[in-house]
Amino acid sequence: MTRPALPHAHPTALVSADADLSPDVKIGPFAVIEGRVTVGSGCVIGPHAHLIGPLTLGANNNIGTGSVIGGVPQHLGYNGEVTSVEIGDGNVFREHVTVHRGMPVGAGPGTGVTCIGHRNFFMAGSHIAHDCVVGNDVIFANAALIGGHVTVGDRAFISGNSAVHQFCRVGRLAFLSGASASSKDIPPFWVMQDVNYVRGLNLVGMKRAGILPAERGAIRKAYRIIYMTRPALPLSAALLRIEAELGAFPAIQELVEFIRTSKRGICGAHRLAGNGEDDESAAA
Repeated sequence: MTRPALPHAHPTALVSADADLSPDVKIGPFAVIEGRVTVGSGCVIGPHAHLIGPLTLGANNNIGTGSVIGGVPQHLGYNGEVTSVEIGDGNVFREHVTVHRGMPVGAGPGTGVTCIGHRNFFMAGSHIAHDCVVGNDVIFANAALIGGHVTVGDRAFISGNSAVHQFCRVGRLAFLSGASASSKDIPPFWVMQDVNYVRGLNLVGMKRAGILPAERGAIRKAYRIIYMTRPALPLSAALLRIEAELGAFPAIQELVEFIRTSKRGICGAHRLAGNGEDDESAAA
């Protein structure tokens, strides 16, 4: 197989004959593109980046210096099977970001693919493990990482030096504070801090996402029903009350469904670190 000329590739770059690259892709010095890698129009591959197939990159992605996209899973059960990474459009991967491909289907919960959506920003040193699903417009700050099989909803924010345990879910517009860790699901709109502490609500993020004041107020009330009702309600009863009082709002339906389908659970009231009054500054 003969690969067409790449007019914007540095002469020290190594590009596999199996790769399928748009002619306008820019490739920096000493970059390596290995195996069946598809790269869409407008992409920039930085110096010393390593792309490993099977890998599909959409249009207008920027791969920073030293990033490794498509590496094998860090899993003792991986035995060289062919799995992949699929990435959408307009993502930025800064220096030394790592994205690992999925575990094979049939190997436990392996899906065979790690999926990343559109317009995400992965800052330096962040890590996306095998079988993860990252939505759209998500931000990973420096050295943020997620374990295998984690799902991250749209517009979530994973702050610097923070971590999400394998098999957890991060809801839409959720916010994990810096140097924190979560081994439980983080519901949509929640702010978490330290290790599994609830801090408040991502009101700044909700405003930026166009969620109107009435719906933001309903989310705040739902938060207080779960965490501030005295005597405390069982979570199942709290969700029933939230549905009865606030269920007309789509964001409330989203929140209740997320919590009800949680397998790892969410943080309980005994870990409450904030009272909801100062939550508007929590995600500033």
